[in-house]
Amino acid sequence: MMWWNGGMGYGMGWGGWVLMAVVMVAFWGLVVAGVLALFRSMRTDRTAPFDSDARAREILDERFARGEIDAEEYRLRRDELRARQ
Repeated sequence: MMWWNGGMGYGMGWGGWVLMAVVMVAFWGLVVAGVLALFRSMRTDRTAPFDSDARAREILDERFARGEIDAEEYRLRRDELRARQ
């Protein structure tokens, strides 16, 4: 009974084997992605406080580098950030 249609899966044709292979690769890909996400979340340092002033300076530097603000506005906003500390 195990060898109906001339062999295991013979009745499904090549399409069935290809579909099974694709599903298997997708499944193992999801398993690997889940394990990596788990380790990545465990690795992050959750005790470090968020430094909003440092992030504000980074954003200001990025905007200046992209040319969104000119040098005068950059210096003005940088000085305001320094005064807040």
